Parts: sequence; C-alpha cells; structure tokens
Amino acid sequence: MSDSTPSRPAVPRLPALAPDDLDDAQRAVHAELTGGARGGVPAAPDGSLAGPFNAMLHAPAVGGPLQELGAALRTRGALPGRARELAVLAVASHHRSAFEWWAHSSIAARLGVPDELVEAVRTQDPAVRSGDVTEQVVLDATWILLGTGDLDDLQYAAVHDALGDAGLVELTTLVGYYALLAMQLRVFRVALPEGAVGAWT
Repeated sequence: MSDSTPSRPAVPRLPALAPDDLDDAQRAVHAELTGGARGGVPAAPDGSLAGPFNAMLHAPAVGGPLQELGAALRTRGALPGRARELAVLAVASHHRSAFEWWAHSSIAARLGVPDELVEAVRTQDPAVRSGDVTEQVVLDATWILLGTGDLDDLQYAAVHDALGDAGLVELTTLVGYYALLAMQLRVFRVALPEGAVGAWT
C-alpha cells in the first residue's frame, strides 16, 4: 500500500551549536572552519555552522582532523580544481546528497565547469564528457570507485598514467572523504540552507 501523505522536511538530529555553546576544543575547530584555510564555511545568523560542519563541532577530537583533511584536499591537493569538483559532484550525485551538491555545484560554476557537464554529472549521463583529459579521467575513475570500490588493473593503469601515484592517493582519499560527509549529512538529517533549491525532488 502506498503512502500518499505529503513528505515533510526532516528534523535535524543534532542541535546547532552557536559560538556561545562551545567548549575550548569545539571553539578551536570552529575557528579553523570559519577563518582557516577554507576561507569560511556557511554559517547561520547566530554563528552556528551549516552542512557537515556542525557535526564536526559535536565531536571535536574527530571533527578537527576531519576538517583538516577537507582543507588539505581543497587547498593543498595536486588535482586541478575543476577535476576535484567534478569528482565531488559525482559523489554527491551517487549519494543524492543535496547539501553537498548545493555547495559544490556553485564552486564548480565559479571554476568555469560548463553547466551542461555539471547537469550530466547530476543525472549520471555518460554521453556528456569534459574536453579536458585529466578532468575526464578523474570523473570516469570516480564513477568506477563509487560503483565498485576498486579499479581493475587496466583501469588503474589508465588513471595512473594521468595522475601518478600521488594523484591516485589523493583521488581515492577525496572520494572517501566526501562519501563520509554525504553519509553524515544523511544520518543527521542536515537540511539545505533556507531558500536553497534541492538538486533532486
């Protein structure tokens, strides 16, 4: 029997932590998130953090290193920015993570990723391809990793030719990191910011 009751927005499962609510360890993570290498993350008017970052504050011993990894991937990685964002968008599409998609589709747009390619990643349409070889290798490898959790020998060799050892370590780390965030966003029922439009209905 189908349920015809209209769906309601999910209630967040973690309370939002404003700066006045934080202990010293949480305050240190908050400072890194809002003023560190990331250059600031989305915040509510009361200073509480949106997206996956509120969860990091709830467990600062884990959240601190986790945000450091995210900052390293965003600011110190070797992958070109557009290729990196295409991989993140593929993770968001695979997990239908609305917040992750909302945040990173705007970054991809700022980096000049064509709208047609962004939409193709959202709909998982393999017919639309990037004109950049590295971007396409990263995107193809990400889809394989999301589907199988592995690269066979031929796939590995093709990606290795394009990215090398360091690039492959970075790509697999990036896919795992954003899959982890997508899971936390889902588990903790994190909503999109007010006024943001979801990628999937």
